[in-house]
Amino acid sequence: MAKKYDDAVKRYDREALHTGTEAIGVVKSLGGKSFDEGVDLVVRLGVDPRKAEEMVRGTISLPAGSGKDVRVAVFAQGEAAAAAREAGAEFVGGEELAAEVEGGMLDFDVAIAAPDMMPVVGKLGRALGPRGLMPNPKTGTVTPDVAKAVAEFKGGKVEYRTDKFGNVHVPVGKVSFTPEDLLRNLSAVYEELLRVKPNSTKGKYVRKASISSTMGPSVKLDPNRVSADAGAPDAPAAAAQAAPAEAPAAPAEEPAAEAEAE
Repeated sequence: MAKKYDDAVKRYDREALHTGTEAIGVVKSLGGKSFDEGVDLVVRLGVDPRKAEEMVRGTISLPAGSGKDVRVAVFAQGEAAAAAREAGAEFVGGEELAAEVEGGMLDFDVAIAAPDMMPVVGKLGRALGPRGLMPNPKTGTVTPDVAKAVAEFKGGKVEYRTDKFGNVHVPVGKVSFTPEDLLRNLSAVYEELLRVKPNSTKGKYVRKASISSTMGPSVKLDPNRVSADAGAPDAPAAAAQAAPAEAPAAPAEEPAAEAEAE
């Protein structure tokens, strides 16, 4: 994998700022063939996550879906539990499910809870919190309509939140997606981050932005041209322009999420 990564970083200009369409073309050209890699957006925001009013957090439904098989655990009882199972939740239960989680069972990507189950779920903070799985009303994962939440997350709804460095890391699809679908998802997430800009934020809000495939290097985005692609080259052309044969060798960089956190 290291050799493939080193080869990939030699095939494009790592310092150039790209439109969304151009960056997607480069990422698709660099993607590996062994499996269908995910594509992630990382945005460095000029916020202070230590301040509650500057914590950027929420959910968004990707227009073209996530391409991921999302496993859902639902803490509910009675009719709500039955509805969650019918909606496709992999794990459903009350105190018995909480006991399994407390014992180390974390084979799911999203946890959803009915409001009446929060006294039980609240005790699982040590297990769910560090993994970002604790249900929260702000992300729609504490809701009386658990079946609807299950359908939404399985249909492409994703969560975003700033880490301690002010980075937001969000999946926007798969390398196998068409350039058009990746751009739809990328634009939707980026515009959502702009929409939820905290009023207390001072100075430059978007510091850096990039996208990358799961195993590939990051490709820098022009913050002013992520979704405004009028007149930009089409994706295949951008990829060809960004991968010259005589491109100079460059040292390997850290994966996108870590690189943007520096």
